[in-house]
Amino acid sequence: MGAQESLDGAKLALFGVPYDGTCSFRPGTRFGPPAIRNISDGIETYCPVLDRDLEDVRFADVGDLVLPPGDKEEVLSRITKAAGELYGKGVIPAALGGEHLVSLPLLQAAVQAHPDLVLIQFDAHLDLRDDYLGTRLSHATVMRRIMEFINPARILQIGPRSGPREEFEIAKKFGTYRPASLNPTEIADWVAGRPIYVTLDLDVLDPSLLPGTGTPEPGGVSFATLQNWIVALCDSRWVGWDVVELSPDYDSSQVSSVVSAKLVRTLILSSIQ
Repeated sequence: MGAQESLDGAKLALFGVPYDGTCSFRPGTRFGPPAIRNISDGIETYCPVLDRDLEDVRFADVGDLVLPPGDKEEVLSRITKAAGELYGKGVIPAALGGEHLVSLPLLQAAVQAHPDLVLIQFDAHLDLRDDYLGTRLSHATVMRRIMEFINPARILQIGPRSGPREEFEIAKKFGTYRPASLNPTEIADWVAGRPIYVTLDLDVLDPSLLPGTGTPEPGGVSFATLQNWIVALCDSRWVGWDVVELSPDYDSSQVSSVVSAKLVRTLILSSIQ
């Protein structure tokens, strides 16, 4: 991505969160962060949609967190601590996952720093189960846990297209659910100047575009649609974001990694003012 190694003067810090301890179908998201970094050598720094260039913004890549794969509680604790330290330095944390459970500790740190934030989730799934396979801490329950400390009125879930009836009933009850047909301007209008955190589960994209993910769901959105959703937020006050659920080993063509890297570029350029 052309990132600097030092936080000096940086407005945003990338860091990898290589954890996939609760993946229930196809594991491998722990390999997501290095795949995005490696493939980014082939990505142009200039984004014509935003008319901005990575060479014109200051951001750092502080590497991957060291996480013990067999200790879920310790993993979550280390992620919260790492993000909290970045907030303490006045830097926007930007995490490369990893599975979607890593968003829980990232949001816990974000809310401590910015209690008034709103959360936008781009995802094929609502992740609103109360427990999954006997655990309440899972990639399938992450949004249910997040709603325990972020009022659902401050959450928007865009693009879900798969899950049990109960999850969709919960989302519609709280008013968080939005279909993939949502217009980008509607997202910006909903934010209405409030600080935002964005969690992007890459399976929101159609698997014909991004097959390298743990739970592919047919009927997803196009790259252009997703990029336009993000670009619509470029004038907002970003306080953090994460990109999760890239499993690069399921796509020998590496197209999934290329797509992910280009979305990371869009997020960097949209979130740094």
